[in-house]
Amino acid sequence: MPKKLFLLGVAVAITVTFFDLLSKQMIFVMLEQQGEIEIFSFFSLVKVWNRGVSFGMFHDLENSHIIFSCLQGGIGLALFYWLWNNEKPHFAWALGLVIGGAFGNVIDRIQNGAVADFLDFHLGIYHWPAFNLADSCIFIGVMILLFDEVLCTKKS
Repeated sequence: MPKKLFLLGVAVAITVTFFDLLSKQMIFVMLEQQGEIEIFSFFSLVKVWNRGVSFGMFHDLENSHIIFSCLQGGIGLALFYWLWNNEKPHFAWALGLVIGGAFGNVIDRIQNGAVADFLDFHLGIYHWPAFNLADSCIFIGVMILLFDEVLCTKKS
């Protein structure tokens, strides 16, 4: 069973990486032609290059694309090790989401020197920092892992 779960996690990771990179490419082409696109009064598609990490932190760090690519890649490889030793089906999904998101952002950072973000939620002048499909998958995967730890772990 663990080998099947590993393959499931790898398939999820490859799928997430593929659709993350595809969505960035398609949305940025569309935004080049049309500029910012308002979908709802609280949600727009925008073109943002994030040279930092979450919320743009450390964006002015020299050689940030190299540092963050190595860091994300290393974390992704550690997660592959966890996935290899995993015996829970929902962990395979969760780790696949996190690994796929991490590698989507690493590939983007290597190719462009920054991560392409385009989902912009806002209320008036207040904006949540723009993010992408990879970020969403990482968040969902981490939430699955946290919920398992908090809700499913038997107390000793």
